[in-house]
Amino acid sequence: MKLELILKDINCAINGSDERDIREITFDSRKVGKNDLFVAIKGTKSDGHDFIDQAILSGATAILCEVMPTGFTDDVTFIVVGNANDALAQAAANYYENPSRKLKLVGVTGTNGKTSIVTLSHRLFTAFGHKAGLLSTVRNLIGQEESPATHTTPDSLTIQKLLKEMVDAGCEYAFMEVSSHSIDQRRIGALNFDVAVFTNITHDHLDYHKTFDAYIKAKKQFFDGLPKGAFALVNNDDKNAGVMVQNTAAKVKTFGLQTIADFKVKIIESHFDGMLINIDNIELWCRLIGDFNASNLLAVYSIAILLGKPKDEILKIVSTLTTVEGRFEYVRSANGITAIVDYAHTPDALINVIKTINQIRNESCILITVVGAGGDRDKTKRPVMGSIAAENSNRVILTSDNPRSEDPQVILNEMFAGVGPDKLKNVLVIADRREAIRTAVMMANEGDVILIAGKGHETYQEIKGVKSHFSDKEVVSEIFLINKINMQ
Repeated sequence: MKLELILKDINCAINGSDERDIREITFDSRKVGKNDLFVAIKGTKSDGHDFIDQAILSGATAILCEVMPTGFTDDVTFIVVGNANDALAQAAANYYENPSRKLKLVGVTGTNGKTSIVTLSHRLFTAFGHKAGLLSTVRNLIGQEESPATHTTPDSLTIQKLLKEMVDAGCEYAFMEVSSHSIDQRRIGALNFDVAVFTNITHDHLDYHKTFDAYIKAKKQFFDGLPKGAFALVNNDDKNAGVMVQNTAAKVKTFGLQTIADFKVKIIESHFDGMLINIDNIELWCRLIGDFNASNLLAVYSIAILLGKPKDEILKIVSTLTTVEGRFEYVRSANGITAIVDYAHTPDALINVIKTINQIRNESCILITVVGAGGDRDKTKRPVMGSIAAENSNRVILTSDNPRSEDPQVILNEMFAGVGPDKLKNVLVIADRREAIRTAVMMANEGDVILIAGKGHETYQEIKGVKSHFSDKEVVSEIFLINKINMQ
């Protein structure tokens, strides 16, 4: 594509010819090829400006940067911008022919619920007979064709590339998670959202945002940038819902379980295999459970209504939806023990899952919670999660999550510090996650519930920078099977 077309709508100063033919855009100097446009991004760990010479040596004929280097030649065109992340997002949209304008694009942001809402929405619209795309923490889908997901929200180049592939494959809708990091780093710039959803905001990602106020402001930017024709759909049960949309130009709609809202849901009864709910005055049985899932299903229903789908048909499909991988996913043993695998890795998510279990289980059955906290992430939530687990479970086993570069024992000590003196006797610390799960199974009797929290869908564990295969669901299923064999 001509450089001139790639730079459309970008406020910049151009030094050199904008008539050059550009093969590809990249911000990774290691991937630069002949006739590429290299975008110098100032990241958290490195500065792309330091690699401009390397990019030119590799064949780049255009450089987009924030600071003009000295000693450049006429062989290369330099484009100087105020914010390279913003410019990259717009350049990527131009290069891939603005695919988001050719789709109905739904973005979901919030601390919890993003993966469930986008995945269930994708399933619902697929059930309506539409081809749809999905960008999520768990997987990316173009129709039903899957590609692995490496980030909750990919970089702007990858987003535009995937959306273009969706358009080319005939997709009419796309559903994507929108992380606070991606908003702050302008990865979602130049995307044309039809519906933007806010689920909630609780304690998370303070290792990146530093303060809760900065975290809120990052989320709010998503709604600040919406056009008049879009819908801003917010969870009125969260006290920050109004903050999110106070400066938006979009049409504001609300959903809620506990408050007055445009779209309402009420839980009538709950069991481990599903719940009876009332959505907008119609009762239906669904196969998910818990307040958080009722809220997620209501968001999915609301999205479909805003996109013009008939109410009765939406509710029929909602009643058939099953749990998202690693989100309150349960496995039952031959001797009547229920293990629940959930991605809950924040204080709010953990208390929501535990409360849901406690509302359903019999008083004679105990809850054993196996939980850890990730390394190289927000440390302040560790004692809080230790406290929540101990205060609301009969037994707790603190164990490793993904320690990453940190010492697992240090993380566990910080979690254990949150356990109250009266709960110490109910808490074990077992750093080896497999052994922790095995111990929980050995402690459990018929009817008891084991919550294995923190990793959910993840199929790896990262210790000292090394990733090894590890799936909570696989591990507990394997231990259940071994126990069945031993029982026989």
